[in-house]
Amino acid sequence: MVIYKIFTAPQWTDMQARGHSDGAPVDLADGFIHFSTAEQAGETATRHFAGQDDLWLIAVDADGLEGLKWEVSRGGARFPHLYDVLQMADVLWAEPLPLGEDGHIFPEVMQ
Repeated sequence: MVIYKIFTAPQWTDMQARGHSDGAPVDLADGFIHFSTAEQAGETATRHFAGQDDLWLIAVDADGLEGLKWEVSRGGARFPHLYDVLQMADVLWAEPLPLGEDGHIFPEVMQ
């Protein structure tokens, strides 16, 4: 199963340079890296990145992640949370997540 992480451009650039990421500030505060499923990614973008441009959508194979737990979050839905460092080797692909008139425009590869 593919899961998704939204990064700002500086966070994505930092991950590429370092070869890994400990997560965004919210991840560091919560003690795990937040991910979303394809079905959850749109609401995540709306709720946590509304009006933000210069974002990247990172796709990761959930089956290859040690330290991944599915935990109940908003609305009783189960979300993937990574209790480990995210390695560049875990990234399947990364695409820009531009802001359109009606919200973020997700890449076709996701559909």
